[in-house]
Amino acid sequence: MNTLATSFRSPPAPRGTSRGVGDLLREWRQRRRMSQLVLATEAQISSRHLSFVESGRAVPSREMILRLAERLEVPLRARNALFVAAGYAPLFRERPLDDPQLSAARQAVELVLRAHEPFPALAVDRHWTMIAANGALAPLVAGAAPRLLEPPVNVLRLSLHPEGLASSIVNWFAWRAHVLQRVERQAQTSGDAVLEALVEELAAYPAPPGAEDVPGDTEMPSDIVVPLLLRTALGTLSFFSTTTVFGTPVDITLAELAIEAFFPSDEQTGEALRAYARERTA
Repeated sequence: MNTLATSFRSPPAPRGTSRGVGDLLREWRQRRRMSQLVLATEAQISSRHLSFVESGRAVPSREMILRLAERLEVPLRARNALFVAAGYAPLFRERPLDDPQLSAARQAVELVLRAHEPFPALAVDRHWTMIAANGALAPLVAGAAPRLLEPPVNVLRLSLHPEGLASSIVNWFAWRAHVLQRVERQAQTSGDAVLEALVEELAAYPAPPGAEDVPGDTEMPSDIVVPLLLRTALGTLSFFSTTTVFGTPVDITLAELAIEAFFPSDEQTGEALRAYARERTA
């Protein structure tokens, strides 16, 4: 298994913003498509007071910012921006993953990745940069251009790029639609400019030569999940995936970390990966 990356840099000190906390709160409320009345009711404040906060006529307390951010499901990184805009110090820390205080979380990630073998699993950050992976991922990415496998590796770019896995994905059109929909949703809910740029980049990739819009030929109906059908040296493998995140994190790094675990959606895939694991450990 690849070890967790240790090249993380300490985050820069938060910078001030020319936008007021009221403007930012209004933007998050509109992104969540909530009216002032609905948000005020859920936060147990008057809609008049919320209006004053959004217009800049009232400065919210730290507790008020936290309460509104909870109702709006604002990411921890963006909550820090709210605090700074209101003149407060950031509340949530961002540590590099190799920080000693995150050792337990790091061990948990390693445990989950290792326990998922012989099936592939990887850990990614909020921008889909691969942080770690288990040994079962190697045969899936063997055909990709070496430059796309050099850190930092963006797993979505790797999968859809013409020099990545695109030509190996049997159901490229269905998988591409699934990936774009997922990242677009993340970009919309997070307001992350990097994710927005990633969506544009992925959408611009051409279809690989000979790609056909074929249904997923797996034991798992394609109207339940979108499978990934991948041609590899082990044969054509079929997967569905799940996502695992840390519960109630108060550290930005952990809040933005996710584990993508791939499961075989047919017996042929499962047996091929089990055989590969036996050969690798023989």
